[in-house]
Amino acid sequence: MFISWMVFVTLFSLFSFSGVDSSGLHIPHLDKAVHFTFYFVMVVLAFLAKSEGKPKEEGRPNWLVYIVLFAICYGIIIEILQHVATANREGDLLDVLANSIGAISGMMLIRYLFSRKRSLK
Repeated sequence: MFISWMVFVTLFSLFSFSGVDSSGLHIPHLDKAVHFTFYFVMVVLAFLAKSEGKPKEEGRPNWLVYIVLFAICYGIIIEILQHVATANREGDLLDVLANSIGAISGMMLIRYLFSRKRSLK
């Protein structure tokens, strides 16, 4: 799932939507919500792929931090590629911010879900 998501995010980030008719739908800052969602889901899927749903074992690195750093760096690289390598797309610092907030929010959700002490009640 993670690799498929990465391909999806990459293609949609670098594909030009200039010829697509969206005249009937105009939601302000919808693209920021999309960026947030892309990177939120990216972190969650990467964590689940790496850990296979198992809690962190003692003495092993906290992969979640590395996953978030990877997602943030990946988002920066994609924005640079949009600016440099595409004709109709521009890199945007607010997109980088939305990507980063999405990645950090994904980390916070994972930490919340996997840090809860489970009791045998």
